[in-house]
Amino acid sequence: MQKRIRIVVILGTISLIGLIISQIYWLQKAFDIKEKELDQSIHVALINVAHDMAVFSKISAPNPNPVIQLSANYFVVNINDKIDANVLEHYLIQEFQKNNISLDFEYGIYDCENDNRVYGDSISLDENTNTETIGINLPKYEEYIYYFGLRFPSKTNYVLGNYKNWIFSSLILIIVILFFSATLFIILKQKQLSEVQKDFINNMTHEFKTPISTIKVSTEVLSNPDILENPDRLKKYIDIIKSENFRLQQQVDTVLRMADIEKHTSDLQLEEIDIHGLINEIGSQLELRLEKKGGSISYQLEARNYRKLADQLHLKNVISNLLDNAFKYSKEEVDITIRTSDLKDKLIIEFIDKGIGIAAEEQKRIFNKFYRVPKGNVHNVKGFGLGLNYVLNVIKHHRWKIEVESSLGKGSNFKVII
Repeated sequence: MQKRIRIVVILGTISLIGLIISQIYWLQKAFDIKEKELDQSIHVALINVAHDMAVFSKISAPNPNPVIQLSANYFVVNINDKIDANVLEHYLIQEFQKNNISLDFEYGIYDCENDNRVYGDSISLDENTNTETIGINLPKYEEYIYYFGLRFPSKTNYVLGNYKNWIFSSLILIIVILFFSATLFIILKQKQLSEVQKDFINNMTHEFKTPISTIKVSTEVLSNPDILENPDRLKKYIDIIKSENFRLQQQVDTVLRMADIEKHTSDLQLEEIDIHGLINEIGSQLELRLEKKGGSISYQLEARNYRKLADQLHLKNVISNLLDNAFKYSKEEVDITIRTSDLKDKLIIEFIDKGIGIAAEEQKRIFNKFYRVPKGNVHNVKGFGLGLNYVLNVIKHHRWKIEVESSLGKGSNFKVII
């Protein structure tokens, strides 16, 4: 299945790139064709104007092709005699209308014999367009003596304006590409969620199966009447059942807490809390576990502004989760430090350990739901991957911040900014 999805993504990506390249190519081709058609129409119209001017002035006709295109939007036309501006305008408008050219243009009449521009003006073939004659400065062409030059300032926009069908088809293609891209994204997202869900279910099944099996074995032992004759053994198995039952309850509470904080984001029970007192209370509970493992927890509670508004239950769970992670991901010798400090009107709580650390590329993902740092097939640290996601949700709903600094083999520092 995974291989098929990878093939679909690769083929889809290649198809999208191919469509984009082909559309750009054909858009450019269509634009070039339209521009050449317009240039040809202008060329024909200007040749007719040159011949009309020659007939009007009763002079010999200019050479068969008196028009030269000096740039994309600038043309010069050779005339063998002085040019009357009014006559020229009349023939230009007449020929442009005859050839269905509705482009605005600027023109200038030049007399290179006297080295000056005789006249210049702007003409609009669109009645709704206002034109200005100020600042018309067309380049000179030294090869002709009497000539006029035309520039079409809006030629590119004019070509694009006759380009509506292609633009419409391009928009349709863009919509199709966006739809296809969104489909690919959804497929990949669903695949990722499916894998995460599968890992979570497998992990949860394993986590529940172990204490259930232990309780089952213990109850079978307790069902033996002979157990009553051995009080120490009886107490041992009762303690095992209590411990495993407590473990099951914790696992269920973890899942329920996650659902609760997501569904009831506005139901935080805010009250003023002594943060230092809460840290000491939760830390003392961890000290019992540290005694068995031979570790230590130190407190550097230096903040003065340590009373804050918060939901006590959720804040307690946040501190417990962060301390529990520091404990679980420590090396053989556990060394945890809780530090508080003031930053203007904010309170900073740091949970520092000297454990295995987190790689830089994993630090952005550790707060994702169900995410656990991959360790191959080794699962020596139990959990659902919900703890840090729960912490992040609680902090967001309180409008606080959390930061993490960590490096492999050197430990981690989780900072809660209240």
